[in-house]
Amino acid sequence: MKKFTYTVAALLGFWTSVFAQNTDSTATGYQPKKLKIEEINFVSGYYNQNGNNSAITGGIGTEKLFDFANSIEIKLTKTDRKNRVHTISGELNVDYYSSASQDNIDPLTISGASKTDTHIYPSVSWSVKDDRNHTTKGISALYSTEYDYKSYGVNFNFSKSSKDNNRELTLKAGTFQDTYIAILPSDLRPPGYGSGAEGDKANLYHKPRKTYNGSVGLSQIVNKSLQVLFIVEPTYQEGLLSTPFHRTYFTDGSERVEKLPGSRFKIPVGLRGSYFMGDRVIFRGFYRYYADSWGMKAHTVSLEVPVKISPFLSLSPFYRFNSQTGVRYFAPYMQHNTSAEYYTSDYDLSSFQSHYGGMGIRLAPPGGVMGIRHLASLELRYGHFYRNAGTGMQSDMITLAMKFK
Repeated sequence: MKKFTYTVAALLGFWTSVFAQNTDSTATGYQPKKLKIEEINFVSGYYNQNGNNSAITGGIGTEKLFDFANSIEIKLTKTDRKNRVHTISGELNVDYYSSASQDNIDPLTISGASKTDTHIYPSVSWSVKDDRNHTTKGISALYSTEYDYKSYGVNFNFSKSSKDNNRELTLKAGTFQDTYIAILPSDLRPPGYGSGAEGDKANLYHKPRKTYNGSVGLSQIVNKSLQVLFIVEPTYQEGLLSTPFHRTYFTDGSERVEKLPGSRFKIPVGLRGSYFMGDRVIFRGFYRYYADSWGMKAHTVSLEVPVKISPFLSLSPFYRFNSQTGVRYFAPYMQHNTSAEYYTSDYDLSSFQSHYGGMGIRLAPPGGVMGIRHLASLELRYGHFYRNAGTGMQSDMITLAMKFK
């Protein structure tokens, strides 16, 4: 925890020194440019999932759900008197989703497969790019709200590139401060405890969760065909890290609410590379190793190959493979020992292998998509996911992305 504090302090120190290095416009003679809309990005996606290992009912039961997600981002830019480019971004994300398995939290208050909820998470960010010093620094603020939790977050970033812009070091640090309403399964509530439904939110526990993120990335242009990025992203969490309405069943037939440790440290290490094969084909590869203090280890590899069919049309087949070992606290339905200190039957924390593949198509004609001058690009992507743990959870996702400039 102390090391993270020192990292944030060092980052803020870099930030202050970079501001101090800027020169006045009288030396450059540059005239500032007014604030203008640089681009607007709109993304809409539909996600559909099915499976038979719901954590709400202890590792058995339906995992069927859908999620309709929409995001709009507006980027504004302005050049100041010191020839620095300021970028201000505002983003609004809204997810509308349904989960049939939530019916099993409390059959008397949750309306089955028709149960829906809305997740809203806006954010605003600001960054400054100074070409004279080859630096970029920024800050973002985030807020998220859902039926049973609220979250506040702040992130800082700083990057420094070499004089020839072939190498760049990026530092990031941030935190999320969350508060959860501990909605318990109906059969495991103490006397007088509320259900959490509308009109019955009295006498509920409110639990905190704190997340601290860091990131160090180093990118390098090796030659005109190859670019690589090495990145380390440690994360520390403390507070309520279990899900209160997840049941766990034991070998003697008894049940309890899922219980997990109150802290978790994660350390992902990744390597990303892009290889340009002429003007028409790009190979984008990624490898990540992940380990955490709960005993999970994972390897992820992915490959995407955008192919330019014409100057304005490209296809991008992609595939991702993930293999992970489960946390030491996981066991399937009715396989936990009653003497266990921590326990979960959430298959996201189990050992499994998963596959995700699909195709994207992108249009970016110079006169605008479908003759709409400001619609700079349009991209449609479809992907299918399969997880082989238990009976095998499957999902499908389709995404539409539009950029206006």
